[in-house]
Amino acid sequence: MGVLLLVLLGAACVFFVGVGLWVICSHFFTTDIPAAISHPVRLRALHCVFQLLVTWGTILEKLGICSMPQFVSFIHDLLPLKQDPDVVVKDLRFGTIPVKVYRPKASSCTPRRGVLFFHGGAAIIGSLKTHHEICCRLSKESDSVVVAVGYRKAPRHKFPTPMRDCLVATVHFLRSLDVYGVDPARVVVCGDSAGGGMAAVLCQKLVGRSDLPKIRAQILIYAVLQTVHFQLPSYQQNANAPVVSRNFAFRCFCYYMDVHPSWKSIIMKGAHLPVEVWEKYRKWLGSENIPERFKKRGYQPVSPVPHDEDAYLETHHALDLMNMPLIAEDEVVSRVPEACIVSCENDLLRDDSLLYKKRLEDLGVPVTWHHMEDGFHGVLNMLDSGCFYFPCSTRILKAMVHFLKGL
Repeated sequence: MGVLLLVLLGAACVFFVGVGLWVICSHFFTTDIPAAISHPVRLRALHCVFQLLVTWGTILEKLGICSMPQFVSFIHDLLPLKQDPDVVVKDLRFGTIPVKVYRPKASSCTPRRGVLFFHGGAAIIGSLKTHHEICCRLSKESDSVVVAVGYRKAPRHKFPTPMRDCLVATVHFLRSLDVYGVDPARVVVCGDSAGGGMAAVLCQKLVGRSDLPKIRAQILIYAVLQTVHFQLPSYQQNANAPVVSRNFAFRCFCYYMDVHPSWKSIIMKGAHLPVEVWEKYRKWLGSENIPERFKKRGYQPVSPVPHDEDAYLETHHALDLMNMPLIAEDEVVSRVPEACIVSCENDLLRDDSLLYKKRLEDLGVPVTWHHMEDGFHGVLNMLDSGCFYFPCSTRILKAMVHFLKGL
């Protein structure tokens, strides 16, 4: 019996090491590290660690033990939270929705600015814990009350459940600002990645709600603003970018929107959109809206392909405005509050930000734009991450704080 256990243990060790070696080797063959990155070796290490988690999560998913996102989230949430003596943090619930409320410890004689924060993670990973440091620093450095929303995530809770949770939490907060000492004239919504898309949707959904305080501004950090056009310049240029590649982004899309992965080749080519649908939204989604300077690095325009009606029938819910704020009508977009938009050059989703920036500016909505030439998707989460720290994360936080203080 003892020998059998040793054999099994040895096999498990060999398998574990083999998975690690496979991840490292595949990284060098499939991942492009941009020249503009200030710490390329650090980024390689970060990408390998993340891919190792994804790979193990995929193995567990194949074995029917848990889903990949559940495993990755579980490991992420094992990391201890850092406490800041200058910030008071409380865990509460808005109805059934968990939230973390961050307040500067110092007293204030006037109501503070309020920030609703929606974490990123493609609505499949990420949590209140993964974004704790960001919210803590944001509260302290901007002297704001920050409320981070722990919305439910896919694959257990698919679209539109996460978005509805964010809407419910936002309405709850707006109706109880006095409880948290927040100035009703200075409420801001903020989010990174999928959370940035949720913040943009909320601004649109609350347009015309006379029964609630108006949102003062929106901060969108490399936000997900559309999920139907996968041939934009940034999707081509950064298809093999570290952390979030085009393949991984599509996998997240399938989890969240409940789309079968077998449609990948059809969707990637754009064959899932009927001609009339594409022509309707091309004025907002077309690559011609991207400035030429962003097309110089390996972009090739894609010719139209024959339409696949079955693919459209199974994916058309991705065009829901609760998922795609980029295609909302002008009447709505023109009434949203001013925006601070942060984009990263080495990010698959860079062009989502550029397209939304153009839409807002064309409709007269004030936009403050920061473009990080050395940034990549998820870099904000590297704040105070020790050996995985990137200076770009601090610059993004400073841009957010500066924008908030100017409101």
